[in-house]
Amino acid sequence: MTLVTATIDIDAPREKVFETMLDPGHLDEWVTIHRKVNDADGGRPREGYEMEQTLCLRGVNFKVKWKLTEYEPGRSATWEGRGPAHSYARTAYKLSDRGGGTHFEYENEFRAPGGFLGKAASRVIVGGVPQREANQSLKQLKTLLEKA
Repeated sequence: MTLVTATIDIDAPREKVFETMLDPGHLDEWVTIHRKVNDADGGRPREGYEMEQTLCLRGVNFKVKWKLTEYEPGRSATWEGRGPAHSYARTAYKLSDRGGGTHFEYENEFRAPGGFLGKAASRVIVGGVPQREANQSLKQLKTLLEKA
């Protein structure tokens, strides 16, 4: 299992950050590896909400089927996803108030397919890309929300 964490402070109300980060229609504005939402449940995200997303790492597109497994409005959300060859990912967002703005904590765990060999190959192929992409995505979310 590979773990990536990142944090950022955003000069915007926590509720606005929460609404934007969970809206599939905004993913292309801040998630650097996002390519498109292929399918999503209707209505607003809520516990049990599902969507299929196309992502891209190192020039390779792949699909992930996500389910929102934990949801505390305005505070936290956790997505669990299944990708190609039984790969697994968990992405958690936690928000707290900080100085009139929002402190955003991001955590992503992923398990490559293929057991030990798959994990070793993933380290070589993917390297530090997930950490860089997480940091850049949060910077883009900050820019998006602070210009609004």
